[in-house]
Amino acid sequence: MREKNPGLRMYKKRRRFSLSRYVRLKKNSPGERIINGIYFENPVFMLVLGMCPTLATTTSVINAVGMGLSTTAILALSNLFISVLRKVIPQRMRMPCYIVIIASFVTIVDFLMEGFTPSMYSSLGVYIPLIVVNCIIMGRAEAYAGKHRPAESFFDGIGMGLGFTVALILIASVRELIGCGTWAGLQVMPAAYEPVNIFVLAPGAFLVLAMFVAIMNRFQIGAARRDDSWDPTGKFVCADCRSCPRILNCSGKPVDYVVPAGTARSTDEKGGDA
Repeated sequence: MREKNPGLRMYKKRRRFSLSRYVRLKKNSPGERIINGIYFENPVFMLVLGMCPTLATTTSVINAVGMGLSTTAILALSNLFISVLRKVIPQRMRMPCYIVIIASFVTIVDFLMEGFTPSMYSSLGVYIPLIVVNCIIMGRAEAYAGKHRPAESFFDGIGMGLGFTVALILIASVRELIGCGTWAGLQVMPAAYEPVNIFVLAPGAFLVLAMFVAIMNRFQIGAARRDDSWDPTGKFVCADCRSCPRILNCSGKPVDYVVPAGTARSTDEKGGDA
């Protein structure tokens, strides 16, 4: 059959990878909370939180594991206690109460690491006490633990902590391997390898972080924001989302429903605000 428009080239549709097509879990279930923290809302790669310990403690894999596991324990326990006490804590006093609960668990973890893992404790130094002001912990307490049940909040803390740990290990692996030629203290590169010292410094941390954020963005766009039935055809604002710089802010509305920038429209014209 002859094509109607022979001058147009036909492109085969490529399905973008989406973890949501293969993982179907009940909302707020333990598995969903853990996968959400590791992939969909990874605190480092997707939410870009906790940059201070991410850039400072990823010079080696061992330090990354220590920081990640300690943060996971504090996240899970603080989320659990905040969720248990969410109906008791006054609304206007919630932030000071959250800080007291988080600081209590940070102190416990600090003493345990000083007693059982003194070498890691001395290596991480001041970054263990600074977990108190880590925006990941305070953010999950405010956004999730203060509004959900204890079991859901506990697994949300585990998921976010594991996502933070995985991100630290990935960044530290690249930095240590290229910057020192080792992985977790074991010699990997041959003796003739010349380490690239910039990866051990702060600029190398930013470079590796940017690389992983770019990779996550490549796989994440559209995966968690829309369901599988969303189809960007000609009736929508953008016909080709691959080259659209506003895809993360796209609402998927039809063309005749969009209000151009700088214009006003009455609410009864289209039945409501856009």
